[in-house]
Amino acid sequence: MNSRLPLAIGIENYKRMIDKPYYYVDKTLMIKELLDKGGSVNLFTRPRRFGKTLALSMIQK
Repeated sequence: MNSRLPLAIGIENYKRMIDKPYYYVDKTLMIKELLDKGGSVNLFTRPRRFGKTLALSMIQK
C-alpha cells in the first residue's frame, strides 16, 4: 500500500485542494508576511506550476 499523498498538479483552488487528500506545503505565514509588509505592487516571478494562482486563491474570500 502506498501511503504517499498525491501531488496537486493542476489544481489552482485552495479549498478544492484542502478538501481532497493532496500533498500540501503550508505557505500561510509567507502570505501573512507579504500582506503585513504592504506595498503598492507585488511581483510574483516563478515558473509555471509553481503555485502562484493557488497562493492567490488562499487570500481570496
